[in-house]
Order: sequence, then C-alpha cells, then structure tokens
Amino acid sequence: MYETTEKLTIKKAEFITSAAKKEQFIHPEKPMVAVCGKSNVGKSSFINMLANRKKLAKTSSEPGRTRLVNYFDFGKFVLADLPGYGFAKVSKTEKEKWAKTLSAFFAQKEEISHVLMLVDCRHDPTADDVQMIEFLNYHTIPFTVVLTKADKLSKMQLSKHIKAIAADLYLGTGNLLATSAQTAYGKEAVLEKISQVISLYEDVALQNTQAIDDEEAQEEV
Repeated sequence: MYETTEKLTIKKAEFITSAAKKEQFIHPEKPMVAVCGKSNVGKSSFINMLANRKKLAKTSSEPGRTRLVNYFDFGKFVLADLPGYGFAKVSKTEKEKWAKTLSAFFAQKEEISHVLMLVDCRHDPTADDVQMIEFLNYHTIPFTVVLTKADKLSKMQLSKHIKAIAADLYLGTGNLLATSAQTAYGKEAVLEKISQVISLYEDVALQNTQAIDDEEAQEEV
C-alpha cells in the first residue's frame, strides 16, 4: 500500500465532455481513473457521491443510459465514466458498439491510472463481471472492485457477501471496497485509494522528469 501525504478532498467536480469513439477521447495531463460496471450497478450515483453533487452524472431508472465515455474533472484527477455492459434489452448492434468503445478506451491503457470496477454487493458477479476482471488482469491494468448498494444489506449480510464475491472473483477481501451512495458509506476508503493512485502517478512523473534531465545533462558533457 502506498503512503499518502494528505487526505484527498473533492472541492469541485465538473463535466468535461463525452466521447463516442477513440478520436474523441481526451488525454489528460493528470491521473485518469475509470469507472466501469454492468448496467444499473449504480455508476452515476457512485460518481455523484464522490463529487458531493446530486446531478453531476445523470442517473436513470432505465439501465443502459450511459452509452458514451463521459469525462469529469475532479481537480487532482480525471474520472472517466464508461458505458455499462451486460444490459440484455439493447440490440446486438448497440451492444457491439458499446464493446467497441470500451475496447478502444482500454487500448490506451498507458493513460489509465486505475479502474474502479463496480459490482452490486447484493448479487453474485455476472459472467460479464468475471470477464472484465480477466480482461483487466490480462492487460495488467490496475483496478479495485467497488461494491455498491451496501445500505441494502445488514452488516452481517454484507460481510458474508463480500467474502462470497471475493471468492467468485479470485480476490482477497481487502481488494473490495463496500460503498453506499445513499449513506456515503465507504466514500473515504475510495478517496484514500484514489489518493494512493495520484501519489503513484506523481512519483512516476517525477522519476521520468529526472531521467530526462539526466539524459540531457549527459548529452551536454
């Protein structure tokens, strides 16, 4: 675990833009944290909780609303809200379009500092969830599983479900963060994880700058 020097506080969060294809993807000069998960897992509510805003990300009772990559500026990092996957009531063509957008986004993995993969704590992970975990592992993209809707379970039920979901995804329970957008439960733990991601990004950026300076100094000798 990376040590952090200061607590991350979100003072302001703003919508930047939406992208439907890779030509429209942005390339921020700060850490980019992606949020993914199946349709209706609560991505918009989760993002609004982090932002301390009710309507930054649009929520809907209709699953599958997010069909683009939506970017938000959170000050010290950029958050990318990805299209939800696994929604059965859209056409095959629409599903293929979403899959193509997701594949193009993850192809720029060197620009993705971390992925927050959302899973509903009340249910077993779906085949799509397992496939996403396998994809992230295969491409060595760092991620954390965030469990949503923790307020729907008792403490005992939540503990039991965390263990079961961790086992299904072949992860330790420490790799799962339980949250509730309704009560803000788990919010600080998520911000702490993002703070670690930012610190690592800054450390790597500093090392790269020093390496370039050393190389230029050697060329001048």
